[in-house]
Amino acid sequence: MIYYVDVPATAATAVDTFHLMGDSRRWRLLEELSAGDRRVGELSRATGDPQNLVSYHLRLLRDAGLVDARRSTHDGRDTYYRADLDRCANVLCEAGATLSPSLHLTVVPVIPRRGRRPYRVLFLCTGNSARSQMAAALLTHRSHGGIRADSAGSHPKELHPAAVRVMTEHGIDISANTTKHLDRFARTRFDAVITVCDKVREVCPEFPGGPVAIHWSIPDPNSADPDEGDSPFRATADELEVRVRHLMTRIATERQGAAS
Repeated sequence: MIYYVDVPATAATAVDTFHLMGDSRRWRLLEELSAGDRRVGELSRATGDPQNLVSYHLRLLRDAGLVDARRSTHDGRDTYYRADLDRCANVLCEAGATLSPSLHLTVVPVIPRRGRRPYRVLFLCTGNSARSQMAAALLTHRSHGGIRADSAGSHPKELHPAAVRVMTEHGIDISANTTKHLDRFARTRFDAVITVCDKVREVCPEFPGGPVAIHWSIPDPNSADPDEGDSPFRATADELEVRVRHLMTRIATERQGAAS
């Protein structure tokens, strides 16, 4: 399947935004955020820049629609920043098209190839009733089994029926899934552990083998107003679809590099 990028309003918009991205500090911030959601302090430590300078460049990236922010559901004083990778792809592709129409590129998701050992990912949230279940199901399904994804929670609850319904809309049946405590996987080796909940990130244990730690700051659809029905779960699934697509490409690229 090929995903075509949207066209910005004008060529000037694409070029101006491309130029904004090209600043070395802002590019480094986008690199960090492409690997997962971060707080200002974490970005400051990663880049070596003071927090006020990081905040300044984050504001420019937010104004350009390349980065967005969410208050932490664990500690409302914290804010997590996330790169809008689809928006970044749009800008990069359209900037090329301003030089020549032949350089108008498309974004193509890469499905990781099956290897001698499947790439393993563990998704964690608090209840394991929605977000982590949906993420694991989407990654397994979209990679056609090329990636093995599991999910668990720090305080497991029953699988939420809205999560089941929304996944059915995405062509995936999770109705027979069970919820699990993260301790069940305490001795399992994963290539990546992805927390999709701000609370569980703070209590996430270390797993054997030193897996890559990734954080996706995703609001709990269970905490939304019940009058909204399944809408919060649909919004969660839509966001996870985008994140999973980019994660698949990242995993496939890393595996191909390791094999070469």
